[in-house]
Amino acid sequence: MTTRRRWLVIVPVVFLGYLFVYPVARIITIGLDGAASTLWATVTAPGTAGVVWFTTWQAVASTAATLLLGLPAAWAVSRLGLVRSRWFLAATTVPFVLPTVVVGVAFSALVSDSPIEHSALVVIAAHVFYNLSIVVRLVGVRWAQLGDHLEEAARTLGAGPRAVFRRVTLPALAPAIRAAGSLTFLLSFTAFGTVLILGDLRLRTIEVEIWRQATQRLDFGAAASLAVLQLLVVGLALAWQERSTVPRRPAVRSRPRTRSERRVARIVLVVLSAMVAVPILSLVADAVGPTSLAALSGGEVLGLSLSRAVITSLTYAAVATALAVVVGAATSTAIAARGRAAAVIDRLVLLPLGTSAVTVGLGFLVALDWPVDLRASRALVPLAHALVAIPFVTRTMAPALAAIPHRLLEASATLGATPAQAWRRVEWPIVARAALVGAGFAFAISIGEFGATAFVARPADPTLPLLVYRALGRPGAFAIAAMGSTMLMVVTATAVLAVDRFRTGEEAL
Repeated sequence: MTTRRRWLVIVPVVFLGYLFVYPVARIITIGLDGAASTLWATVTAPGTAGVVWFTTWQAVASTAATLLLGLPAAWAVSRLGLVRSRWFLAATTVPFVLPTVVVGVAFSALVSDSPIEHSALVVIAAHVFYNLSIVVRLVGVRWAQLGDHLEEAARTLGAGPRAVFRRVTLPALAPAIRAAGSLTFLLSFTAFGTVLILGDLRLRTIEVEIWRQATQRLDFGAAASLAVLQLLVVGLALAWQERSTVPRRPAVRSRPRTRSERRVARIVLVVLSAMVAVPILSLVADAVGPTSLAALSGGEVLGLSLSRAVITSLTYAAVATALAVVVGAATSTAIAARGRAAAVIDRLVLLPLGTSAVTVGLGFLVALDWPVDLRASRALVPLAHALVAIPFVTRTMAPALAAIPHRLLEASATLGATPAQAWRRVEWPIVARAALVGAGFAFAISIGEFGATAFVARPADPTLPLLVYRALGRPGAFAIAAMGSTMLMVVTATAVLAVDRFRTGEEAL
């Protein structure tokens, strides 16, 4: 790392060290409390054992169901042209970028007053809805890369369709299926917002139990022990995910060999698109009504004000986005300079992505009372949001900075430009588009963040996701929750579309 860039390492080290490493270390200290027996006692407690069991089996069931529906969709997408399949890719991506409270409210609207309301079945269905795009994109990319030559060679040797799939196609797809399955399991295992809303505390994952122990029972020891357990499971899942990474290659899309195959591919995409659309349409239908419109107009209805929550969320999102871009830019510049310290920072900045937002929020509560007590400060909300968003900013800006030819910087220095001038006149114009993409991701993440916000937000200043959750607990206020969720969906989708417009590089598939 060059001398003039070395000082930038201080920015992510201080930021991540104080807001992530220190709180997580504090959670581990409290959770273990000097002995592994404390953790074991918490995990094996009668109520906790049921929570751990439910968390595990619903994640396994959600992963299996997502793969069951996602594999036919991945095949159909890989077989059709990009123009024909792009609309389906967009349709399946919309649920994945939605805030979890939106997904929870959408399925609540869909199954309201039905026998499966507050059941594990609807939780699993919500996970499938949310994670379907993971399987479609990861497996679809790999399937498109295979082409037809391997299958045609197997058929030439006398293999039937089943044998071709079992002995040729499936082994080639196995790494992508493992990667998609492990990521789906991880997201289902760490689910919070959807389970909290759909389960109504009758069904509790570890995430929900951490929140309940910390905020309702004020048992920070039990919450920390559960967080330690979750960190262990998440670490194993991430290690498996790392082993299952699929190398990127140019996609050479196969073509349907017959009209019937083309027809089947189209039917698969239409059916799954309808399944994705139904919860969203149900949510929008329940959002329109006199109660929600009155709450949106600026007044307070049933003790809830949508307009105030919108202003609060937009304010927090603006601050978090600015903070994420500044810290992310400094981090990206340090990483692009290369060196041992840069490699360490590159790994460190990704750690918040492997830690649940609930754990981050709990860490803020138990740790950020030193050297100044920030636990009651409004600043914790944008800080938590920025912490989660910085990896996305870094992942978009660092490659753009690393691609800048070193001779340009040397030429600017030869002409007398200071490092600040070189950044402003040479590097920033090149990476501005990447910075806008990172800012869009940061804004979308902040506007819909729920896990950490549920711990650190002040009751008098709820964000829009928190107001949605409060509305679900008040009789007659479901329309307000639906309207708030619809607004979150529109804002998030707009931010993601804006990001896609500035994005450069590979095709979606």
